[in-house]
Amino acid sequence: MSVKDDIRKNEFSQLYLLYGEEKYLLLNARKELLSALVPEGEEINFARYEGKDISIPKLIDFCETMPFFADRRVALLENTGFFKNKCDELADYLPSLPSYMHLVFVEEQVDKRSRMYKAVNSRGQVFVYDRLSEEKLLQWLSQFLNKQGRKITRQDASYLLAHTGNDMENIRNELLKLISFTEGRDVVSLKDIDAVCSTQTMNKIFDMVTAVANRDQKLALRLYQDLLTLKEPPLRILFLLARQFNQLLQIKQMEAEGIPGVEIAKVLKVQDYIRKKLSGCARAYTAAALRQAVKDFVEAEEAVKTGQLSDILSVELLIMKYSSRQDR
Repeated sequence: MSVKDDIRKNEFSQLYLLYGEEKYLLLNARKELLSALVPEGEEINFARYEGKDISIPKLIDFCETMPFFADRRVALLENTGFFKNKCDELADYLPSLPSYMHLVFVEEQVDKRSRMYKAVNSRGQVFVYDRLSEEKLLQWLSQFLNKQGRKITRQDASYLLAHTGNDMENIRNELLKLISFTEGRDVVSLKDIDAVCSTQTMNKIFDMVTAVANRDQKLALRLYQDLLTLKEPPLRILFLLARQFNQLLQIKQMEAEGIPGVEIAKVLKVQDYIRKKLSGCARAYTAAALRQAVKDFVEAEEAVKTGQLSDILSVELLIMKYSSRQDR
């Protein structure tokens, strides 16, 4: 089930909860759902509430007011915190929500144990928009280009993702640049990507991994601060670091098996010169240390998502750990 299914059937729940890390998918779903629920000209029956200081009595007053020359009223509630903190007054009210009323909640964080989550989940629909896997991102990327009359090889698409990270809005912006740059041609090449796409972030990430491998903790932390200054989200930096350390582990394992470098590059879907640089970094660690690093990155991401650790600190601690003389 998806928001698109409800729109296509023109059958809508009274309660919706949209949440997840992938803001591109989340905001698109919000836009499509609201466009369907609130036709042009009926904005008088729509209200938007945002933040943690929403007046529940005023919201209920809006809900209890009959729609004006329309079949429904719609309220959009964003980043309320109702699904992390208690909001018993609204949870108590939801079972008596008038039949003409529709509430759309868009949240950053959700606790499935909360009364609000249970109330919406039992009487409405909950849609989660998580980060896509690399495989799904590659499919989406190719489809996006195909709709604009462009093609790209899988290897070049992987190269593009290595530079953009997994944020779909960022990927979309780079794709639009490429589409404009390749006007009159139908293939997006590696040269096009190098000519157009922002490589600053990925270059700094690679430099940071190299500094960590060389035990140059001071340089690694400075590069991290540079990325933060460039407004790079710490979780994206964490994702890219995890990706690179996972590649180091793969290289370590394949080299131990005697697999030729050219074949390793094909497996990793990277250019051979990148494989050589990664191989140099991998030699600074034991296979056991790299396996532990990959595990640490996963646990750090979980700690950030559950509020046990700040996103900025989580990356800093990992940089310090793996640029020290231990865990080799």
